[in-house]
Amino acid sequence: MPELPEVEVTRRSFAGAIHGARVTGLRLGKPLRWPIGVDPETLLGALVGSVQRRGKYLWLPLGDSGGLLMHLGMSGSLAFLDTTPAPGAHDHFDLHTDRGLLRLTDPRRFGAVVWGAALDAEPVATLLGGLGLEPFDERFDGLHLHAALSGRRVAIKQALLAGDIVVGAGNIYACESLFMAGIDPRLAAGKLSRPRADKLAAAVRQVLGQALEAGGTTLRDFRDAHGVAGSFQMQAQVYGLEGEPCRRCGTAIRRIVQGQRSTFFCPQCQKR
Repeated sequence: MPELPEVEVTRRSFAGAIHGARVTGLRLGKPLRWPIGVDPETLLGALVGSVQRRGKYLWLPLGDSGGLLMHLGMSGSLAFLDTTPAPGAHDHFDLHTDRGLLRLTDPRRFGAVVWGAALDAEPVATLLGGLGLEPFDERFDGLHLHAALSGRRVAIKQALLAGDIVVGAGNIYACESLFMAGIDPRLAAGKLSRPRADKLAAAVRQVLGQALEAGGTTLRDFRDAHGVAGSFQMQAQVYGLEGEPCRRCGTAIRRIVQGQRSTFFCPQCQKR
């Protein structure tokens, strides 16, 4: 699933090129997670504004009357093309502009393109309303993290994945952040001390920052809007490395399942 770094890398790869473009057409393929909620004809002639990201959503302003909220789902990707190739079986949304074609490809169709009059108008407001702080928001620190985790019995990794405290710490990045901070992923979230919360908040920011610099993670098919793959997977310290020696202490990396997701950690370096 594309996580925050992959979505941000995608945004950066086409936002500048499409900014100021005029919409010349819109094609809808097979239904996605939700209906678009607007007559495509009404979008013709609209000017594309500055593309924004909130969590794993992209907001594409169109003129003064609203915009499109986009989500890549489990397997979606966006491409910005200077040609208009015929859509394939998994190409379910095309936004034609006078500067190029923005195409959403989504084999599993868990993605979404939804119209909203504004970021604070429905249905956009509801979709974004439960999201936590951005990891690079200055308000996201150990104090915020420690307070938000207070009283939670769920495992710390599950608390990170929930997205209501901080967005962007998806499965790969949660595993890597917990390793960097030396925290066992099975620790009850409410038992995390304030000093360890400081370490974890810093680790989340550092790991996600490294992922952005590496162009995201490509395990299967992630590419940015120009077809470039990410390389963060080459920097992983624990994720996907079950049985391999920890690069810090040499202990074999373990894999467990938490909430139906694989968790990788070093049982020696990461403490409860």
